[in-house]
Amino acid sequence: MKNIGLATLLILLLTLNSINGYSQFSGWKQKVLEAGASLGSQKLGLTEILKKPAAITTSFEDVNQTGAKFPNDIIVKNIQHLYLLPKASTGGFILCEGFYEMTAKSYCLKAGTYAPSKGDGYMYAPTLGPQKDIVIAILKSAEKHPEIKQNDIQVLLWTIIARARFADYSGQVKLTAIALLTPIELTKLEGGMLGVLPKSVMDQAKSKLPDALQDAFEAENNIRKMVASGNSSFAEMEKYAIIAGMAPARADVPSGIWTLHPNGYYIRYFPYGYATTQVQIYVPTGLITAAKPVIYDATNDIACPANTGSQRLAQTNEPLKPDYTIKLKINCK
Repeated sequence: MKNIGLATLLILLLTLNSINGYSQFSGWKQKVLEAGASLGSQKLGLTEILKKPAAITTSFEDVNQTGAKFPNDIIVKNIQHLYLLPKASTGGFILCEGFYEMTAKSYCLKAGTYAPSKGDGYMYAPTLGPQKDIVIAILKSAEKHPEIKQNDIQVLLWTIIARARFADYSGQVKLTAIALLTPIELTKLEGGMLGVLPKSVMDQAKSKLPDALQDAFEAENNIRKMVASGNSSFAEMEKYAIIAGMAPARADVPSGIWTLHPNGYYIRYFPYGYATTQVQIYVPTGLITAAKPVIYDATNDIACPANTGSQRLAQTNEPLKPDYTIKLKINCK
């Protein structure tokens, strides 16, 4: 198995993936996937560990505050349900002029941080980092798999953020990964990742990190341990991913601040914990033209906190408790 070429291995993976679904995971498929995941893995020294980039690197420094408006700078009126807008073939919603809102699923993308709290200001930032394509793929694929629980998807995202090697995946998180990702995408969960670090290495690494990064670094290693064990509950993993208490709010970036999105509309976020976010969008008059449709696809968006001790929130196109009996009050073509 160790001598199988990468191209041959990927063909085997693709074939097996077409045969087995979310609820079926054959022994042969597991062996092939584990062999693929182990390609190129190696033991790392302390220097290499510290040089490993985070899986997702988005921070508040990536927020473009040019054109941002404070909560009362835009008067919200005649607001419509975002999920009633036409869907784009590539994912997301085709926007029209006016105000829209949607309460949707969201996911924590930073372990070892505080949950959102009242007064936190969140602004738009793009998903960045070595595993951005994998995170986006998971969020897009999740829309097609309503049978998969939100908690299971959150555990998978924490596992990726923690830089766990796919070879160490076990239990439910492995099944979730296989259901939501293609075989080629699964092989990308090995490169750039870390194994479980022993305490001696952890202590050395933490001593060389700034205080602000130590909690997240330790939380990630604890998550990698839990992933490898295969028998940890969501609640147990959440204890490491979410720090008890609240991070202090930043007065210069208040709750409800509007970010000017690169596509020309304004967006703001009101998180309810990390699993639910209310999104509001304002599309100015004149932005939409027949030759230039504007699409809101949340799977590439992060609601980024001004307070670096709080959680980045991945956004989705999945509304919570939508009511499709309601009709748009505007003529949106």
